[in-house]
Amino acid sequence: MKYDVIVVGGGHAGCEASLACARMGKKTLLITGNFKNIADMPCNPSIGGSAKGIVVREIDALGGEMGFNTDRTLLQIKMLNVKKGPGVRSLRAQGCKVNYPLQMFETLSHQENLELKEGFAKDLIVENDYIKGITTENGETINSDAVILTTGTYLNSDILCAHESYKGGPHGEKNSMFLSKSMEEHGLKIIRLKTGTPPRILKSSINFDEVTIEEGDKTPLTFSNFYDATYDIENQRPCYLTYTNKETHKIIMDNLKECALYSGMIKGVGPRYCPSIEDKVVKFNDKDRHQLFLEPERSDDIEYYVGGFSTTMPHEIQEKLLHTIDGLKNCEITKYGYAIEYDAIDPLELNMNLETKKIHNLFTAGQINGTSGYEEAAAQGLMAGINAVLKLNNKEPFILKRNEAYIGVLIDDLINKGITEPYRLLTSRAEFRLLLRHDNASLRLTEFGRKLGLINDEKYNIYLNKIDRIKKLEDYLSNNYLELSKENNEFLEKYNSSKITGRIKLFDLIKRPEINLKDLLDYLKYEEKEEIIDMVEINIKYEGYIKKTQNEVNKMLKLEEKQIPDDIDYEKVRNIATEAKQKFSKIRPLTIGQASRISGVNPSDITMLLVYLKKEYNND
Repeated sequence: MKYDVIVVGGGHAGCEASLACARMGKKTLLITGNFKNIADMPCNPSIGGSAKGIVVREIDALGGEMGFNTDRTLLQIKMLNVKKGPGVRSLRAQGCKVNYPLQMFETLSHQENLELKEGFAKDLIVENDYIKGITTENGETINSDAVILTTGTYLNSDILCAHESYKGGPHGEKNSMFLSKSMEEHGLKIIRLKTGTPPRILKSSINFDEVTIEEGDKTPLTFSNFYDATYDIENQRPCYLTYTNKETHKIIMDNLKECALYSGMIKGVGPRYCPSIEDKVVKFNDKDRHQLFLEPERSDDIEYYVGGFSTTMPHEIQEKLLHTIDGLKNCEITKYGYAIEYDAIDPLELNMNLETKKIHNLFTAGQINGTSGYEEAAAQGLMAGINAVLKLNNKEPFILKRNEAYIGVLIDDLINKGITEPYRLLTSRAEFRLLLRHDNASLRLTEFGRKLGLINDEKYNIYLNKIDRIKKLEDYLSNNYLELSKENNEFLEKYNSSKITGRIKLFDLIKRPEINLKDLLDYLKYEEKEEIIDMVEINIKYEGYIKKTQNEVNKMLKLEEKQIPDDIDYEKVRNIATEAKQKFSKIRPLTIGQASRISGVNPSDITMLLVYLKKEYNND
């Protein structure tokens, strides 16, 4: 059987990759070890979070599935950082680990051009540095013009807890034992990474009187840029907050050698921003307590996830630890915490379109590239799927810049800086985050999705209607005034705002920090959706900061315009550091802008590179 594209692995990256390829008209095969693990949530069944929630909005704006699927299956949703600036606000939803995969499987099953198959890839078929397909562990040969590897944490993976280790995937099921060896034989650099997960406990064994309730927001929220909320706002599942204490920490310190991490069993590098409870207690020994979040895992409310308590302690120690914590003194564990080590590819092996440099038409996406979350995986899967199709169609790759999307920041960081630990996207990684907001994801990316064929007519018309309503509201604010009157000054006084002595343009009035656009529009009886109001208000109130950021973007784009010839020999570039030569030679940056963002490259290296290009290539 011959396919245009084979996607290996049915996690979040694989789902987005296969849907993108199929929707762009390519005959696609998604092969995965077990249909039951498609779109699986082996760790916390949550989607979004700081920066990550914006990534999900971007996936949706481009025509991906994660946001829409989350909206249909969530248990709770809230906006984070609402008291901070708009550049760091982001959605987070608690999903259902049963319904989310089921809905995604349903979507995949009914997608035109897409076939699903259970199985494990064993070898890559490569001819003259071009991928030609795969062979499976049962000896079947499947041919294709492109392959996308989205194997998650299943590559040669080991489950570790206490002093025990065994081969297996996240749920102890069969893993992929041979594929990473095949990748290595074809010259790809393999690295070893680690992640972990906390225990799960019975809801019926939690004392909710001893913990603090964390409710979902009471206003409708969606990851979708196109469709309204459909969940029951008043019946969202609550989450809860509790803390470790000195007794918890003492048990951990007394038993450090019993856990897999500190006994020396774990060799892979774990995520810095999601450490185990053992790591937190050791590295932050000045802290008397650490936050733990009790979060529902499924709609039937049977199990709760103990967020912040990833551990590889022996089972009996895990029980002792949890029983020291308020609300959990009689809790019953349904699944113990563990760590998982797995093979991944060094992302410096990749081009910006997520194609491997050594094997043409072979793409990789997700945790195989060294990232850590569902959202980062889905974003890469979407981009790899898009670029695989573009490559097969002999079209230019689709590469998002750092000023266009968090997805662009993510991929740019991976390709140019590499990783020493599983990568997690943070708002602090985005220098232009004021432009990459939750509210404007569709304005930034929907036209791209439409051009790629991933945004259908229904979504595009919703988007065009949004653009029209934004313009109408902006015109209304620019062409209308608040006139001098007793009533109007009483309105201003209500918000501790200075009275007016003449008329004032509504646009200028909104620049006052104490004046809220929604309150003003309610007063003026102008009806509009909160989504539209928020976008317009942010653009007005932050106009100066946005212009300043855009000036910085323009400087970056000038560097991106300076192309670096493909045939450059960096050994001939004089007076640059040895590390810079090595990094330039390995990464092969396409532009001066990309070269300047490579880890270990200094401004003086860029200056000397520019001098060389001007002299040897007449490149200004």
